[in-house]
Parts: sequence; C-alpha cells; structure tokens
Amino acid sequence: MLNKAKLIFSNREIVLKILITFALLLVFKAGTYIPIPLIDTANVQYIVQGNDFLTVLNAFSGGGLSNFSILALGISPYITASIVIQMLQMVIPKFQEWAEAGEAGKEKLNRWTRYTTVVIAMIQALLIIFSLGSRPDNILQASVLKYKDLYWLVYIYMAIVVTAGSAFTMWLADLITRHGIGNGSSMIISAGIISSIPTMFRTLGNTYLGSNFSGLNLFLFILVTVLYIALILGVVFFEGAVRKVPVQYANRQAGQQGSDIPIKLNSASVIPVIFASTILSVPLTIIGVMGLSTETSTAAYWINQVFATSEPIGIVIYVILIVFFSFFYSFMQVDPEKIADNLEKQGAFIPGYRPGEETKRQLSKMLFRITLIGAAYLVILALIPIIVSKIFGFGSAVTIGGTSLIIVVGVAIETFRQIETQAETKDYQGFLD
Repeated sequence: MLNKAKLIFSNREIVLKILITFALLLVFKAGTYIPIPLIDTANVQYIVQGNDFLTVLNAFSGGGLSNFSILALGISPYITASIVIQMLQMVIPKFQEWAEAGEAGKEKLNRWTRYTTVVIAMIQALLIIFSLGSRPDNILQASVLKYKDLYWLVYIYMAIVVTAGSAFTMWLADLITRHGIGNGSSMIISAGIISSIPTMFRTLGNTYLGSNFSGLNLFLFILVTVLYIALILGVVFFEGAVRKVPVQYANRQAGQQGSDIPIKLNSASVIPVIFASTILSVPLTIIGVMGLSTETSTAAYWINQVFATSEPIGIVIYVILIVFFSFFYSFMQVDPEKIADNLEKQGAFIPGYRPGEETKRQLSKMLFRITLIGAAYLVILALIPIIVSKIFGFGSAVTIGGTSLIIVVGVAIETFRQIETQAETKDYQGFLD
C-alpha cells in the first residue's frame, strides 16, 4: 500500500489532477452556501429533514437543498437524465444506433443527456418551490408578498436559478472528468455525501453525549459508530465481489491459459434504490404541491400509507421495486444474449456448454442467481436506515447505511483503481522511454 501511495504521489501529473479535483469540489461546496434570491432560508432545513426523499436529495447536493442554495439540486438531475437516456436506448432505435457508433454517437447521446438534464432540473425545481409555497406555513410568503398576484413569476424565477445551478454543477463535473481524476458526476455526489458525515456525527454526539450523557448513552453511541464502520466494510466487500465465468478459446492449444467474464454481484449498483425512491416520492410530492394534509384528507392519508417508506405498505412496495429494478437493470447491463453472440464470433466458449443458445441459457441462469443475491443485498442496505431510525429514534439527519454508502464506496474503489492504473501506465512509459 505504501509503495502504491509513493508511486501515485511521485507522479506530478496525477498530483496536479488531484489538486484540480479538490479545487473544483471546493467551488461546488462554496456554491451550496449561496442562497437563492428573494427567499428566507431559515425555515427550509426543518422541512427537508422531515421528508425522506428531500433528505436523500439534500445529501446528494452536499446540503445545498437545506440551504436552498443556487445548487439546491446538485448533480442529481444529470444522474436521472443519464439513466433515462440509457433506458431509452432499449426502445428508441436511433439512440441504440448512436450507442454503437463510437465517439461520434456518444457525443450525440451526451448532448441529449444535457438537454434532458435541464428539463428534469426545471421540473424538480418547480415541484419543490411550489410545494414550499403551498404549505400551510408558506415559508415563501415573505418573498412573494409584495408581488401579490404575480407570485408565480417569482416561483418560476427561482426555478430558473436552481436549473442554472444544476447546469453549472454539470459543467463542474465535466471539468473534473476532463482535467481532474475522472468520474466528475460521481465525485460531486460523493463529495456531497461525505461533507454531510460530520453533521451526522455531531447530531449523534448531541443526542448521546450532550445533556443526556450517561453510561448507557455512551454505549449506544459506540454501538452506532461500530455499526456504521461494519456497514462500510460490508459494502466494500459486496461492491468488490465478482463472479468470474471461465472462458476458453477453440484456437488455443491445450494448457494455454484462458480468460474469464467478470460479473459483479451488484451489477445494477445503486440505481434500483434511486429508481424505487423516486417512484415512491412522486405521489408524496404531488400531495405536497397540492397542499393536502394526511390529517384532513382521506386520499392524502392513504397515499402516504402506500408510498411512504416509513409505513408498512410503503416498505413492501419499496422492496418489490428494488428487486424488480435490480433484475431489470442487471440484465440490461449484462446482456447474456449479446455476450453469447460475441463469444461465438470470437471462437470462445464456456467449458461444458455449447456456443450459442446453450451458452446464453447458462449465462442467464448465472446472472439470475447472482442478481438474486445482489438484490437481497440492496434491499437489506436500503432497509437498514429505516430499521435503525425506528429502533434508535433518529431523525433524518442521521442515516446509517442506505444508498449513500454504496455510492461513496463504489466511487472510492473505482477512483483508486483509475489513479493506480494511470500511475502504473506512466511508470511503464518512463521505463520504456
């Protein structure tokens, strides 16, 4: 490990990329403290902490939503747009054609992703702002009172500012990808999540080590901290777990080493949880925009029962959606039919199975079994924050487990591998030169 660190930090080009990345992340973090004009942000934070979906969105934006800053949505609209464009490749032939057309096609897909990002950011911004404005305590009232009947223009203006902030964040992510250490969008999300960890432990400290300090509370604080560390280690293990399918080539002589097809245990990554959370949050967001209360409206009460992840029915639907999207996205990412066709064209086969249809069926069975374990892992990780908050009575400011850990650990592993590869490549080039 020390030799790898020495190899990395002795490379000036990589050190410069790391410094550029940190500088751009600092710019992003500074932007999360710049409030939207015409709004009093003092009352926004407690609303965010009372909504599960907004809490996740706030973590992804590095606290920008609770500050109601110009970067309130962060990079999340771009992530959503990327997933949407990727799924549309399955139903729109033109998108599929671009995906297989090399760099030129990739550039066209990226352009459509950016257009979609702006649309999604505008919709999300309008929903959040109109939701805040329609609340009984209408925290935007002071901002729009002097505009009277033109309040909706103020709301649209705020939404445009937030949308421009998302476009600016997308530009920062591109700079990190081109001039930094790569994975710009993932780095920004991870930086936002990591920046919220000190706040979480400060809240834990105030809960257990503050005025209510006792031996039992000290034990609970240590227990929660150990649980958090154990979850990180567990996520590191599962995110790195790979099933290697052996492959042999017909044109190689006996005794020559073959290769393998690596299939990740969690091929779908965090996308199933994000999709499930987003789908469940839409009806709840509509209720908020309409200003309906679960105490006064029967429809709002039942919608909350069905779609809120804090309710039993909502939890069941949440689990079903995670499992469904795990299989859907895994089979989209790892296409057994495409892999079987490529193996057959290359004169390769899986030992014990004939090329073609038999290989495809075997790959499908393997992927199904692997995805079943991966889906169970995602479900457990997604339910841990809900269970822990019920047991310990945590607020939404304290999140033990969930999608955040998958993102941070996954990005950390991938980023370290990229840096290590770049350092070794540079070292080999220097040796050859």
